Amino acid sequence: MISYLTGRPSRDLLIAAHQQITRQWWETRARSFDLVVSELVGEEAARGDAEASDRRIMSMEAIPIVEISDAAVALAEGLVSDGPIPPESAADALHVAIAALNGVDYLLTWNCKHLANAALRHRIEALVEDAGYACPVICTPEELMED
Repeated sequence: MISYLTGRPSRDLLIAAHQQITRQWWETRARSFDLVVSELVGEEAARGDAEASDRRIMSMEAIPIVEISDAAVALAEGLVSDGPIPPESAADALHVAIAALNGVDYLLTWNCKHLANAALRHRIEALVEDAGYACPVICTPEELMED
């Protein structure tokens, strides 16, 4: 989501719409929540083009960082081995696990392939809850808007 917030406007219409919604959410709704980012988001934000990376990192400066724990890694491994998230997307499982272990209410993402996906969401939630944690609501910024 940070990349949609700070990225240059895309020529792709869907990505451009996601960028606009993300910026709108950030301007109108972000202060209604106690925001956190994971250590993993910080690592991802630091990759790539230096100028773009600097913008992403600066946008997160005032947001508390939650760490990757061994328990989160174990839960993420379960999300992958039990099937809803494929092995090549293990980082997606780790995002969910870190959020669950830190009591995060909402996990905002534009990843509708493996995370904000109605067909997979219930399986992810069940595995997280079977492990003894409350699963965050996995949704897009658009789903967390108010009129």
